[in-house]
Amino acid sequence: MNVIVRPANEEDIQSLKGLMFQYIVDFYKKPRPAEEDLTGLILHLQNNPSSGLQFVAERDGQLVGFATLYFTFSTLQVKKAAILNDLFVSPEARGLKVGENLFQTCLAYIRENGYAYMTWETAKDNVVAQSLYNKSGGQISDWLVYEIE
Repeated sequence: MNVIVRPANEEDIQSLKGLMFQYIVDFYKKPRPAEEDLTGLILHLQNNPSSGLQFVAERDGQLVGFATLYFTFSTLQVKKAAILNDLFVSPEARGLKVGENLFQTCLAYIRENGYAYMTWETAKDNVVAQSLYNKSGGQISDWLVYEIE
């Protein structure tokens, strides 16, 4: 198995959108976003690298996963910080360490670029993801996560 993890580029947009639709609609059961909105998000990240970055996993010329980092700042550490907002592997590529490769690539990126830390969330019932994160050295935060809509 030969998986290449690399930053997403303009040639990846169509395939990346397909993966993102799977992630949003099939995996998380959320409403399908407008295609132009999803394209706009991808292009925003590619055209504004200070906002964030997407990595893609490619196997045999096909995209089989992606990870999205969004960038912010840590006032407490007076450094940049990253939020791993998305990590998704297509069903046919699961069990092949694609998720682990994407996660390790994100981790290497933040370490090589002097970020204070990387944070992420996962569903309480997503034990597969939790296993990956625990194995990779992730720790459950002391902070509580709140949200409002």
